[in-house]
Amino acid sequence: MEKIGIKNHVHPAYLVKILLFVSLVTGLCLAYAYFIEPRRLVVNQYELKIKDWNRAFDGLRVALISDIHAGSNGVDEAKLREIVSRTNEQDVDAVFLLGDYVSQHRANDPTQRSIVRMEPSVIGENLKGLQARFGVFVVLGNHDEWSNADGSAAEFERVGYNVVNGELAEIKLTSGQKLRILGLKDHTNIGIWKLFSDDAKSLLASTEGTGDVIVLQHSPDVVPIITGELQISKDPKIMFAGHTHGGQVWLPVIGSPVIPSSYGQKYARGHVKDAGLDVFVTSGVGTSILPFRFMVTPEIAVVTIRSE
Repeated sequence: MEKIGIKNHVHPAYLVKILLFVSLVTGLCLAYAYFIEPRRLVVNQYELKIKDWNRAFDGLRVALISDIHAGSNGVDEAKLREIVSRTNEQDVDAVFLLGDYVSQHRANDPTQRSIVRMEPSVIGENLKGLQARFGVFVVLGNHDEWSNADGSAAEFERVGYNVVNGELAEIKLTSGQKLRILGLKDHTNIGIWKLFSDDAKSLLASTEGTGDVIVLQHSPDVVPIITGELQISKDPKIMFAGHTHGGQVWLPVIGSPVIPSSYGQKYARGHVKDAGLDVFVTSGVGTSILPFRFMVTPEIAVVTIRSE
C-alpha cells in the first residue's frame, strides 16, 4: 500500500513579507529609541516604606537625578534647564544629584576620557536654580572621575549646592531631630574593600546614634562594602544610587540585556532590600556607550519615604 506524504511548503513570497515586516518594526523601534525616547523626560513618583524610619521625617520627599551625561543624545543645555524646572515643580524637601554629569565621546578609551561633550562650567550654569526645603546634595560618578572631578565639584559648589562627595551633611528640624546625609565617593575609588568601608565608618563615627542616615552613592554595587561584616554603622536606612541607566534598553520577554553592574539584574532599577539596607536605583536621564533608550524613559524620580 503506497503511503501518501503531506509536505508543507512556505511560499517564498510569504517569507519575504515576514522579513519586510520584521525589518520595518525593527527600524521603527530603532528610530524611536534614538530620536524620541532619549529626548523625553518624565517625573516618576515612588513611595517607600522603611522599617524604623524616624517618624519625625515621615513623608520626606526627595528628588533623585542621575546619569545626566550632558551632551549625550537628547541632552542639550535646554534639557538641563528642563530638569531644573520640572524638579522645582515637585516642591520636594531635598534634591539628590547622583553623579555622571559629563559625557565622553569615547568613554571606553582611557586615553580619551578627559575629553567631554559639555564642559562642567556649562553644566553647572544650566543646572543651577534647583530648589528644595533642605537643599541640594551632590555626589560624583565614574564619568566625572574620569574627566575633571574637581572641576565638576567646584561648579556645583559655585551655584550653591552641597557637594558631599566623601563627606557627611546634616538636616536638622526645629524640634532637634536630625537626618544625616552620607555621600560616598564613586565606586571607581574603591581599592581594598575594608579601607573604603573604614573611611565611610570614620565619617559617621562622631555622630553615631544621633539619627537616621541616607547614603548617596553613584553605583549600587557598593552595598556589600558598607553592610554585613563591613557594616559602616547601624544608622543607614536607605541608599540612593544611579549608574545602571535601568539598562537603557528594555525588551519584552528578555528584559534589559545589559546592566552595568557586577550583580546583573539585581540593582537594575527601583527598590531593592539587600543585606538589611533599603536601596533605590533611579534609571537616570542620559545615555552612555550607545545613544539609545527603549522602554526606559529618562526620569526624575521623586521618592516619598514613609515610616513602617
